[in-house]
Amino acid sequence: MSAGQKERNYTIREAAAFSGLPASTLRFYEASRVIPAARRTDSGYRTYTQADIEMLTWVGCLAATGMPVARMREYVNNGTIGPVSAAEQRRLLVQQDERLAREQRVLELRRRYVQLKIEYWQAVEGDRKDDVERLAVEAAEVGESLKDLESENHAEDTR
Repeated sequence: MSAGQKERNYTIREAAAFSGLPASTLRFYEASRVIPAARRTDSGYRTYTQADIEMLTWVGCLAATGMPVARMREYVNNGTIGPVSAAEQRRLLVQQDERLAREQRVLELRRRYVQLKIEYWQAVEGDRKDDVERLAVEAAEVGESLKDLESENHAEDTR
């Protein structure tokens, strides 16, 4: 951009389209202080620069990982500090990776429970009483493990 050119500003609708985030999410992130407050026109409309849209795009990527809003806010704020925050950024991402691994384990247990219930009903249809009893016990055990793991995940997420 030459010295005489003015930087292009985008409306919230344009910023939403370019970043892939709905306008309501942009307003929510601003209210939650995940992103800095948007500049306003004289009429009070939000405006965004290309740099803002680039930031919104990577904030959207964080959101797509399921990162909680508080951690996203921390990550964005750390990014303004520069290289000194690298260890903190890494810590936040390691925590998110661990959270995703726990979620993956929950999904695996949910699938296992559903698969056992399918096998259970197949055994009921086939009048295989021994299998019915075994599968009922196994499904109950998986169900208990699932409840325990979901409780642990909830406790971890509220820390």
